[in-house]
Amino acid sequence: MQAPKLLRRLALATAALALALPVTPAAAAQPHSAALAGKVETNYADPVTALPPVSRPDTPHCTVTAMQHDFANSFGQPFTSTLTPPPDCPGPWSKVVLDWSGSVAGRQYDRLAGVWIGGAEVLRTSTPEPDPDGIKWHVDTDLTAFSPLLRTPQPLVVDLGNLVNSTYTGVFHMTMTITYYQADRHHPAAATADQVLPVSQSTTAPGWWSLGKGQSATSTLSFPRNLTGAHLQVYARGGGCEEFWYANVPDDYAAAHADEGLCGGGTYREIQVQVDGRPAGTVQPFPAIYTGGISPLMWRPIPGIDAFRTLPYDLDLTPFAGTLTDGKPHTVTLLPPAGIADLWTLDGSLFLSTDPLLHQTSGAVTVDTVQPAPQLATTTATQADGSDLISATASRDWTVSGYVDTSRGRITTRLDRHGEYTNLDTISNGGAKQVSSQRDSGWLQTTVSRGHAHPEVTRSNWSYPIDITSEYVPGTAADSYLVRGQATVARHLSTTAQQGQHWRALDSTDDRLTAQGVLERQAGTLVQADGSATEHYTGRSADGSCYDHQLAADHGYVTLDRVTDCG
Repeated sequence: MQAPKLLRRLALATAALALALPVTPAAAAQPHSAALAGKVETNYADPVTALPPVSRPDTPHCTVTAMQHDFANSFGQPFTSTLTPPPDCPGPWSKVVLDWSGSVAGRQYDRLAGVWIGGAEVLRTSTPEPDPDGIKWHVDTDLTAFSPLLRTPQPLVVDLGNLVNSTYTGVFHMTMTITYYQADRHHPAAATADQVLPVSQSTTAPGWWSLGKGQSATSTLSFPRNLTGAHLQVYARGGGCEEFWYANVPDDYAAAHADEGLCGGGTYREIQVQVDGRPAGTVQPFPAIYTGGISPLMWRPIPGIDAFRTLPYDLDLTPFAGTLTDGKPHTVTLLPPAGIADLWTLDGSLFLSTDPLLHQTSGAVTVDTVQPAPQLATTTATQADGSDLISATASRDWTVSGYVDTSRGRITTRLDRHGEYTNLDTISNGGAKQVSSQRDSGWLQTTVSRGHAHPEVTRSNWSYPIDITSEYVPGTAADSYLVRGQATVARHLSTTAQQGQHWRALDSTDDRLTAQGVLERQAGTLVQADGSATEHYTGRSADGSCYDHQLAADHGYVTLDRVTDCG
């Protein structure tokens, strides 16, 4: 993968660790408790995250091993099968949970992976980079929302592209199970959409599209004629020069500093959605970092946020529902960020609700102010110390409203969205040092009106702060250098509901992570290779329950693992 020159230097330099280059005897002999400087980390503990495990009801259940497969030379060779609901657990289900477990040893890059059931992506994840002794890891995710698909046999596709040769020896040994929890008196059947409709390019092959600058992906779909609601779930992630998009520079700056190998396209990113060619809304991507990103030493054993259990982005398309019930084909289009320098992988799923009494509903879009582009301003200035400061600011406001005439009367859904964005990127020493600070936040307010009843108003808030420092210092001798990387990243999500003049908290998650890594070679000998990290996750739900998990790691091993109920 191509990346900005400094980030690429970090990745290439830390590859020396994976290739087991010579280390100084003093560094190799240091105990685990040695200070960060001078420590050479070779093996590390199994990866862990602060995310809460998926809760599971205490009911009769059936576990199906949907896949047990080794991914070696697997680019263009996904695992395919058929997923059939177990006869001993025919439903209805209170919950359905996917478990993804893997192991790998040797040398290998991080790899992107996805799982599709009936053409709908149900899991997007990536792999950790292994150590010589081998590691194992586990990810779980809630599949309950996909129950309408799971009731009948569906094509199953798992893609994890990998390359194995004499240099990159790691084979990913993967197992995937799906557990179906039967509903009972104390654990009723889960409330789900009536239909799940994939927005992807295939039901029998990996469903994601790889889209570049100026491209888009369109699905032509048939909707139920009694449609009342539509919610879109989108997966989106950049690769190559878009892997570190929050550190990219404007195209003209990249061209003027071609010898520094910087990636262009600027830093602002959003995913746009269209319905029948009409703008329907936008979502902001989270700045996820793979386990090989910036420096692999930063993510051992605590991976970056979104590296293992990637969260999709939600967009309510209900304002358009009344226009999709005429029995004709309609299109949903996904657009990657404008002006990007490399590819983004996108796809999605629609969760549809229908009227239990009417054969056909109808409606219209009454307001749509989504513009093709945000208000974006970028400036570049040379500082007194000779560094260049690139500043980008953006704001994005839009409203979409529409109604559906149902058996319960007219229901109007209005979406009001506000977003604010800033990015400060300081580049110095001919691109050898880069400091990036980005703030992306906003809210989406949903107002649902039913006749003369008081409108239901909810607001979803997001904030994705990230600060990155990366530095490359060449040594005086041949094959000598020092590289450092630091990252602080967080994801703050919350939902509130309006009650009179006040807002009541419904749920929230707060995930914060800091990491640093260092690598140094002197005349071809590895003298430093180490990292440390902390993660703190807090999640609160509407019923008052709370989950708090703190992790800390140093020299590749966990030093703190504390779980509380926030009490």
